[in-house]
Amino acid sequence: MIGLEYRSKQRPELSLVAVLSSRNHVKELPISKAQQAHLKGQLLEDDQDLAFSWCDGQLVAVYLDRKGALPKRLEKARMAGARVFGRLEETRTNQVQVLGLAPDPSLTLAFTEGLALSSHSFRKYKTNGKPNHLREAFVSGAQLKREQVEELFDLCQVVCAMRDLVNEPVSFLNATQLASEIRTIARNTGIKVRVFDKAQIDALGMGGLLAVNRGSPDPPSFTIMEYKPKKVKNQKPIVLVGKGVVYDTGGLSLKPTPNSMDYMKCDMAGAATMIGAISAAALRGLPLHIVALIPATDNRPGGNAFAPGDVVRMHSGSTVEVMNSDAEGRMILADGLSYAERYEAELVITAATLTGAAARAIGTQGIVAMGTAGEPVFTRLAQVGDVVHERIARFPFWEEYDRELDSDIADMKNLGGDSAGMITAGKFLARFTTRPYVHLDIAGTAYLQRAEGYRTKGGTGSGIRLLYQYFKERAKGRS
Repeated sequence: MIGLEYRSKQRPELSLVAVLSSRNHVKELPISKAQQAHLKGQLLEDDQDLAFSWCDGQLVAVYLDRKGALPKRLEKARMAGARVFGRLEETRTNQVQVLGLAPDPSLTLAFTEGLALSSHSFRKYKTNGKPNHLREAFVSGAQLKREQVEELFDLCQVVCAMRDLVNEPVSFLNATQLASEIRTIARNTGIKVRVFDKAQIDALGMGGLLAVNRGSPDPPSFTIMEYKPKKVKNQKPIVLVGKGVVYDTGGLSLKPTPNSMDYMKCDMAGAATMIGAISAAALRGLPLHIVALIPATDNRPGGNAFAPGDVVRMHSGSTVEVMNSDAEGRMILADGLSYAERYEAELVITAATLTGAAARAIGTQGIVAMGTAGEPVFTRLAQVGDVVHERIARFPFWEEYDRELDSDIADMKNLGGDSAGMITAGKFLARFTTRPYVHLDIAGTAYLQRAEGYRTKGGTGSGIRLLYQYFKERAKGRS
């Protein structure tokens, strides 16, 4: 990812990108009148919001903010940042000056966010891979503060680091290595990390995690991340639980390979979301007590793999009849939720690439959400989701769905009926917590087969920006 640095003074020798709220602002740019007229002429077209020109061998790009609701304008600015990044790469630009002339600094920040996130690429295994030409953006503008640029840089760095984690193959990132990566990520952030190995997981009675792990040659891990600064605004912590299935074959309920198993390295994206969310909060020193729990394993059909028809006793003491070994994520999350009971949290949130049903329901454009938390929590999540364009679609949580999980031989089944699979999965998880609860199914947004603007192909870091913004609001005393 490119570096971001606040600079109060412009660098006239660099390529320039300006964010404007009016075409008249073009005349404020340090370029010739002929070039100003050229740019302004491009922007006179009703549907044209980007204009390009050349000045002394350097690219000049102008983005014009148009009227509309602020969340929509912010997203347009991010997408414009992605388009400008592509043009800067074509021109082999190394450094760029981003100048905000719009009175609202959030538009300049959104544009810069799109520029920065677009610059991410996973090159670790490219033998002859070449880095991006663009390496750094210097940001200045009306009402813009250094702290805002630094915050944006920290958040984008976290998102890109979690994209890397999601893109890692299981040949490197098994459950043990994921725990090791978490230790490295948490270093110097104020986050305390504790890792349970297989023997400790067994002693805790985490039957769901152990069952999913039974077909794997590698042991599971259970990682606790805790961030608690000296002065916090919440008397009880917010607890995050992320699905850490580092690779999912479906187990004995084997997945087909094309468009399914071939990218199941991404099945730990929920874990990446929660690792990223707590890391961003810690980096920015938010005054909140946050705990993240990461149960991790791969799901394979080898050895003594758990099988449809098995009955598993969970950490909570409840028994689960296994109907499908590909419904494994909820098994490990359930143990995480049960363990979380000891924290008496004000709010518990799970994130997981949990169901294909969620992806089929709303595609790649949003996150499926549901749960037992009160209306203020879901309202706030929806509001901040619109602002960062990680929108949530709240699904019903009616009690009639519970009947889908009835089992003849155990306390419950791990799979509901043929319809509303994303809801019955959420209902299953809700049985393992007594706290106000939100479930985020990121199956559609966590991993993309093709780039969508600043959401690059592969891991996207979905949910991190949503939760970080929610934490900021919570730190201000809002639900």
